Amino acid sequence: MSQPWKSSQWFTSCWNHTEAVRAWRQLPRRLQFHDVTLRDGEQQAGIAFDPRQRLAIARQLAASGVHRIETGMPAESAEDAALLETLAAENLGAQLLAFARCAPKDVLAARAYGASGIVLKITTSEHLLREGIGRSLEWATGAAIEALRAARESGLYSVLFTIDATRTEVPAYLAFLERVCGEAPPDAIAVADSYGVATPEAIGSMIRNLRQRFTQPIEIHCHDDFGLATACTLAGVAAGAEVAHVTICGIGERAGNASLEETVMALRCLYGIDAGIRTEALYGLSQLVQESGRFRLPSKQAIVGEGLYRIETDLVAGLHRRCKLEAPLEYLPFLPEMAGRPGVEVVLGKGSGRANVAEQLEQRGIDWVAEDVERLAVRVRELAAREERLLTSAEFDTLIAEMRK
Repeated sequence: MSQPWKSSQWFTSCWNHTEAVRAWRQLPRRLQFHDVTLRDGEQQAGIAFDPRQRLAIARQLAASGVHRIETGMPAESAEDAALLETLAAENLGAQLLAFARCAPKDVLAARAYGASGIVLKITTSEHLLREGIGRSLEWATGAAIEALRAARESGLYSVLFTIDATRTEVPAYLAFLERVCGEAPPDAIAVADSYGVATPEAIGSMIRNLRQRFTQPIEIHCHDDFGLATACTLAGVAAGAEVAHVTICGIGERAGNASLEETVMALRCLYGIDAGIRTEALYGLSQLVQESGRFRLPSKQAIVGEGLYRIETDLVAGLHRRCKLEAPLEYLPFLPEMAGRPGVEVVLGKGSGRANVAEQLEQRGIDWVAEDVERLAVRVRELAAREERLLTSAEFDTLIAEMRK
C-alpha cells in the first residue's frame, strides 16, 4: 500500500508512517491475539457468564480469527474444565490455553481436559510475594521451574505469565527470568502490567530489553487502571511483542484489560498490521458479551459504542451531507461496516442546525425551502435544550406538523 494511512476503509494520519516513526518501531513478523475474556474478563465484579454463554463467546472468538483462547483454570473450576473439554472436542481452529498456578497438578489437569498450551502464573515482585501471599522469591523461582518442567513433559506449549512484572525492580525481574529460563525454558514470556501502572514508553522499553536478552517470544498483558491498557499493548507490539492479550469490550479485573476491538482496529488502521482477525465480527462480539454479562458500554466507546457515529452538530452533519456518497472518509476515521457496526445516524439535539434538519427531512421525502429549514432548526434546538436530550422521531414529526399548519 503506497499510502498505508489511507485505504478504501480508513483514513488515518500520515504521521504514523514517517521515516522516523518507522525506524523506532520493531514490529513482530507475526502477531497473535490471545483472548482472556473467559478468564480475566469474567473476573470483573458483577460479570458471570453461564456455560451456554461461555461456549457462544468462545465459538464466536474462534470464528472471528482470534488465535488463542484462554479457557480458565480447569484445575480449580469444574465449569472451566467442562468448557475446555467441550471446545477441544469441537476443534474450532483457535488454540486453547489453560490458566494455571505453577503446580504440576494444574499442568496435568490442563493436559487431561484438552489444552494445547498452558499459561503458568507466578508473581515476580518480592513485595507482593511477601505481603500478599506470604511467600519468597526463592519459592516463586522454584515453583516456576518445577511447573515449566512438568509442562514440557506433558507436551504443552508453556507461557510464563509474570504477575506484577512492571512493579518488580528491574534487576530482580531480569535475574528471575534468567534463572528460570536457564533451568526450565518456557516457550514464551508474558509481561503482565497487573495493576495498569506502566506508561506506554515504559512498556516499549521493557519489551525491547527482554527481546535483547531472551530468545523466547514476548507477550504483553495490560490492565486499564489509568486508561492506558490499549495504548500500552500497542506500545508493546510496536516494540516487538508477538502476542497481545485482550478481552472483548475491555472487561476484566478492576478497570479491565486492553480491548480486543480497540487493539485490533488500531493495529490494522494505524500501524498497518493485519493479524487475520475478521474486523467485521467485532461489533457482534461486543454485543454478545454485553448481553451475556448484563452491562452496557458507554455510548461513546471507541469502535463499538452505540453513539460513536451519531452526529448531532450542524458542522459535522454538513460534512456528512456533502461527503456521505462519494467521500465518507473525509469525516470518518474508518467505515462503520469495517467493524460490523451500524452506520452513521444524524440526530437532533441542541447542537443541531440546518444540515441535521435537512437530512431528517430528506429521509421523510420532504423538500422545504432554506428559510423553513432554518425555522425548524431553531425549534429543534429550543426543544432539545428544554428537554436536555436528543429529540425522538415522533417529536420531530410533531414539529413538522405544527409548522405545516
